[in-house]
Amino acid sequence: MMEKMLLWALFLLFGNFCLADLPKKPKNISCVFYLQKNFTCTWRPEKEVYPTVYNVTRIYVSGRKIDYCTSQNRTSCSFCYPNLTYPDNYSIQVEAKNAFGQSKSEVTYWSLQNIVKAEPPEIQTVKPIPGVKHMLQVEWKKPERLPSFGLCECRLKYRLVNSTKWEPVSQRMTYEMPYNLTGLLALRQYAVSMQCRMVSSEFWSIWSEERIGTTEGLAPNSSLDFWRVLGPAQPDGKRIVQVLCKEPRADPRIRKAIEYEIRYFPESENSSKETIITADRQSELHLGSGAYLVSVLYFTSDGASPEATLRIPAVHEKPLQCIEGMQLHHFQDRLMLKWNSSAAEVDRWVIEWYPDEENKTLERSWEYISQTRTWTGRADNFKPFQCYNISVYPVEGMEVGAPHSVQAYFTEGIPEEGPRAKAQNISSHSATIKWEEISKAQRKGFIRNYTVFYKSEGGKEFAQIVNSSVLQCQLESLERNTQYTVTVMANTLAGGKNGTNFNFKTLSFSILEMVLFISFTGAGLLFLAILLMVCSLTKAKLKRLVCPEIPNPAKSNVVLWHGGSLQSKMHLGEVQFQGKTKAIDERIPKPFLSSSGDLIDKLVVDFENFLDKTEVQRVELMKMPENVSSGEEKYVDTPYSRCNPSGEVFQAPSSALISLGGTQEQSSGRPEEEVKDRLFQSPSSSEALELEQEEARLNPYLKNSVTTREFLTSEKFSDPIKKTELQP
Repeated sequence: MMEKMLLWALFLLFGNFCLADLPKKPKNISCVFYLQKNFTCTWRPEKEVYPTVYNVTRIYVSGRKIDYCTSQNRTSCSFCYPNLTYPDNYSIQVEAKNAFGQSKSEVTYWSLQNIVKAEPPEIQTVKPIPGVKHMLQVEWKKPERLPSFGLCECRLKYRLVNSTKWEPVSQRMTYEMPYNLTGLLALRQYAVSMQCRMVSSEFWSIWSEERIGTTEGLAPNSSLDFWRVLGPAQPDGKRIVQVLCKEPRADPRIRKAIEYEIRYFPESENSSKETIITADRQSELHLGSGAYLVSVLYFTSDGASPEATLRIPAVHEKPLQCIEGMQLHHFQDRLMLKWNSSAAEVDRWVIEWYPDEENKTLERSWEYISQTRTWTGRADNFKPFQCYNISVYPVEGMEVGAPHSVQAYFTEGIPEEGPRAKAQNISSHSATIKWEEISKAQRKGFIRNYTVFYKSEGGKEFAQIVNSSVLQCQLESLERNTQYTVTVMANTLAGGKNGTNFNFKTLSFSILEMVLFISFTGAGLLFLAILLMVCSLTKAKLKRLVCPEIPNPAKSNVVLWHGGSLQSKMHLGEVQFQGKTKAIDERIPKPFLSSSGDLIDKLVVDFENFLDKTEVQRVELMKMPENVSSGEEKYVDTPYSRCNPSGEVFQAPSSALISLGGTQEQSSGRPEEEVKDRLFQSPSSSEALELEQEEARLNPYLKNSVTTREFLTSEKFSDPIKKTELQP
């Protein structure tokens, strides 16, 4: 009994183990007929624990043919073309087999017309119809190798390119006719896909490859923004005007501009229009000195835009001025500009900005704003460390007014290099430091001021701050003959940059001191030279004034003529005149002669004066012919006449007067030549004595003088020469 029970337990144990290793029965069999390709069936379970071989048995042609399809470890199997018959009915059974056994599925039946699956259709074009907005036309083609019998139908779906949501089309298409997608947005891209199936089949083909089409855009409905830049006028009045066009305003319904058309003509001559068609947004116009009207429009594939017009003023025309003030404020990432206007009717403005460089081909940026007097510049509009010229233009209709401009840095930095300086006008206590202005490209900001550092050798450093508009500095209170080191620093809002150090040395003497020293020295030398020259020219005169030359009496002509006889008669009371001895009146003042030497000196000097005075008196007597011819005796006053206070003339005694009668008689018969010769003959002793006495009264070396000399004239005395000869 016990043995039977043990055998039964072993049988159950090993029997369950063997059943667990058998392949699972294939279930959920599904078959699809891919037209002109294959007949494929799939089932479950999809995966076995042990290696399994699947055998699919197909019974077709109304049960007259059987074939098999084997698959290793795969839960699908296909019967390939051309061993396919359509239309037909297939019976399918799947058998699974492994090392532990086998299992078979139920038999399934399939009608190929119901499970046929065709290829997707081909979309040929997706494009808009010209002139029709918001629509795309889809042209397509049915799948290839469709059976000649049966009806095929297709369907379509579309979506915006940037969207993932598909929009299906409910209408089915059975014929290869273009399909129009309507209700689309203008100037948008759409993706289109299609699929088809046999009407009797339950399977649709896969979706076809997507084709993209763009709906037709709208014609531009607004004018183009453009700007003009006026060039300088030439001597003949001609000028170059740049026309700058902006991209049309962003509108998803409007296409981009293809080309631009510029029309311009003189304001006074509307008939003479000129046109320029270009694809560039920048053009140059060569205009005259008068006013012009310039119009710009642009074209897209959908049409032309309206015209935009600006008036170009004449060369000498004054534009509108209404901007009164402007304020500039910096923020972290933007720049704000505010201004005031005196014209309330102006509500449209143009903001223009461009780098402050000497490049004529600078690209200008500009922007139209309206109904505001505030403009904010963004960081992407400016470059850091670059100086910009910012201008605001008022625009009223076609008229453009006068701008108001400022300069600004969006971001300031430290200059790339410092100023290059040098010393000039160096003196003993001062010097002038001059430096060059930093170029605009290297400033990186507005120069607020300059700082001049200077230091002597071993001394304390000093600094002077100079305004940015001044490029020199005067250093004062420097030490003489001392070397200084100088550095000039340029300062911006972000910081300063030092220039190259250089040295200079003050002078021992200032230029003024040297000039004064040289001037005084030169003046002294010049005065000394003039003094020496004057002394050399007036030496003889000075010598005669200071040390007069006294003649040597021993060598005089009087001594030589008379020898020793002259000295023996000097103190006698008479003198011989014309062979007769005449007594000399004792009342006549006689000069005191200390010695014979003094007398000789007196005679030498007075004889020379006598000759000169005789000639002068001769000339004076020749001027008195009327007095002499009257026959009356007159006294003639001479410079030597003496007068008393009552006006009477003191006369010498009669003994001292020399009668002119004898003289007249003796000389009347002589020729004039003899009279003249007598003036130059050697005088006799008596004549010499009389001359000596007379000249003694006139000689300045003697202290006595004769103030009055009397001449007795008669009507018989007519020869002035004789009178001169007979004058004592």
